[in-house]
Amino acid sequence: MQSPPPTLFPAEPGQGWCLRRRVLPQHTDHAGVMWHGAYVGWLEEARIEALGAVGLPYNDLSARGLELPIVSLAIEYRQALLHGDAVELCSVVLPRRGLRLPWHTCLFGPGGVLAATARVELVLLDLSGGPSRRRLLRRWPADLDRALEALIERPPG
Repeated sequence: MQSPPPTLFPAEPGQGWCLRRRVLPQHTDHAGVMWHGAYVGWLEEARIEALGAVGLPYNDLSARGLELPIVSLAIEYRQALLHGDAVELCSVVLPRRGLRLPWHTCLFGPGGVLAATARVELVLLDLSGGPSRRRLLRRWPADLDRALEALIERPPG
């Protein structure tokens, strides 16, 4: 049995791979509170931007038939984010655990208040053979390994 994954979150805004966003009307429910589903899109955007920042645009992976789908997702909400709030997502990429790649993200709201933490695990799929011939890859392409190494070893901030 595998041990539980380590938990490592950025301690404060500006640590790790960061993405700044503002809560817009389309992100909120009828009360002006950020809708829980909107967090998932921002988490994906943060991952895609981090990969691009180390020289591997996600669309290059997709063009080769490679995708990184989420196989595990946990979000802990601590403070409501409201329409108009500026938010900073700061992510830490952890080393692969078998087939899984863990990303941990903190969402900081106004004043640097921790609004939520998220744990996401991804796997690498090869879809180049078409939807009915998906393959879970155990061995990752060298350029993806290098990009992940850069994300793990040299986070900005």
